[in-house]
Amino acid sequence: MIPTNPLDAWTAQQIGRPGAPLTRAELAAYQLRQLRQTLAWAKAKSPFYQRRLASVDAADLSTLDALRELPQTTADDLRTNDPPLLCVSQSEVSRIVTLETSATSGPAKRIFFTAQDQAATLDFFDHGMRVLAQPGDRVLILFPGERPGSVGDQLAQALRRQGATPIAYGWPQDLAAAAATLRRERPDVVVGAPVPLLAVARYAAATGLPVRVRSVLLSADQASAAVRRGLAQLWGCEIFEHYGMTEMGLGGGVDCAAHAGYHMRESELLVEFVDPANGEPVADGDPGELVFTTLTRRGMPLVRYRSGDISRRLLGACACGSPLARIERIHRRIGGGVEQSGAGELLIGALDEAIFPFASVIDFAATFNAGPPPTLRLDVARVAGQPPSDAALAADVCAALEALPVIAVASAAQGLRLSVNIATERGRLCHAGKRTIATGADR
Repeated sequence: MIPTNPLDAWTAQQIGRPGAPLTRAELAAYQLRQLRQTLAWAKAKSPFYQRRLASVDAADLSTLDALRELPQTTADDLRTNDPPLLCVSQSEVSRIVTLETSATSGPAKRIFFTAQDQAATLDFFDHGMRVLAQPGDRVLILFPGERPGSVGDQLAQALRRQGATPIAYGWPQDLAAAAATLRRERPDVVVGAPVPLLAVARYAAATGLPVRVRSVLLSADQASAAVRRGLAQLWGCEIFEHYGMTEMGLGGGVDCAAHAGYHMRESELLVEFVDPANGEPVADGDPGELVFTTLTRRGMPLVRYRSGDISRRLLGACACGSPLARIERIHRRIGGGVEQSGAGELLIGALDEAIFPFASVIDFAATFNAGPPPTLRLDVARVAGQPPSDAALAADVCAALEALPVIAVASAAQGLRLSVNIATERGRLCHAGKRTIATGADR
């Protein structure tokens, strides 16, 4: 039997209905009230939204469908920040997060949070972690947590609230040290990014006694089926996933024991999906770009912010019984792949599915060079001393890549060449953040 989702009771309390069953009608009414308040606040306090919402009267919004008539906010708006989006004085800002652009130059995005905004995220983390963690659990956190308000710090605070013991480790840059911590601490739950967690698991299995973990929460990047399967096989664990981004306030949605989509943080986020080409709403349940509006943020509220992530709303009831809206696992990120003439887009997720089934692989970096001739180079990190040989693994990886339809077509149509380089485990994994296919000259 699927347990009741703990986010339901928390959301009911958030919308002013503590102890009452959560219903879609009451949630929609609350969201409309909060949307009006957010628009009025942003228009009154933010120079950016004073201009952007000049013709909007929040009191005129009679239904949530009216949201689609409002202007959208983009990542470029955050980078430019002219006029500023901030709604409060600098003295009220408790945390600033700088997100560097993926391009070679250009301003970074800066996201501002008040203490109230951060408290809301902490509350969501507290109740979201109750989906997979229990009082008394030992939880290993493989996210940076040195700075107050960081992901690792917020998780640790949330876990203490519910009676669990957080084990703050940080980003697993050194596999040997991370594996030693895993063996020494023997956590019930592990939280981290998908590929680094798989790397730690495979390194630990190859260099010592097997480790058993009850639950794992994957976050901060796309988790391919190959990565989830590899972790489940090594640790015998149940895998949960979280979706969020800094612009959302870190917390966005988490799946339940039914593992049928992310239940969204609807008391604080209003989610819709649009056609990425023109920004127009798509039919309910169709794939589109996820767009969200914050409903309680004071420092830097965002109205119809385009996330760049492609997903869709899942229709119908979840097996856990929760009425909270669900979205499907993220399909891809706009601009996150490399277009292959006549073959479609090559995505990092497709490479994950081809490469991570090989049990000795712990990480890889992909670089595409347009040529001529076009070349895709894979630098594959493996656990030392594990079969097969480097040459055999390189041949196997190359064969798996050639079997991908997009690569097969690109090879035939434009002469795409593959280059696979094998190296033993690296002391440092890829930097924190979403993994992509790099572009540029061959190295």
